Amino acid sequence: MSITMTLAASEAVKKTMEAQNLGDETFLRIGILGGGCSGMQYALNFDTVFDEINDTKYEWNGVKLATLKKYDPHFDGTEIDFIDTVSGRGFSIENPNFPKTTGCACCGH
Repeated sequence: MSITMTLAASEAVKKTMEAQNLGDETFLRIGILGGGCSGMQYALNFDTVFDEINDTKYEWNGVKLATLKKYDPHFDGTEIDFIDTVSGRGFSIENPNFPKTTGCACCGH
């Protein structure tokens, strides 16, 4: 079970950490906030507290990443990327377990 991070995403995280003067003990934490009509909602935050019992740790291109172990099955195969285009910039999370949707029948979209 694994989460991967592209080089572009790793570089964006490193740049942000440097700009915020975050130390070497800091890592990126990814979590799940819930789902909805637009698919899963994710949280990306910086953290310094790693719980050996409840957390899983990854490292990509020099960036430490952690998530709760209970999320491991949900994140298997997930890739974090950073997109910088004319139409916008930011992190993109592609999760094959929860594909993006354009709406749901319950909402009439």
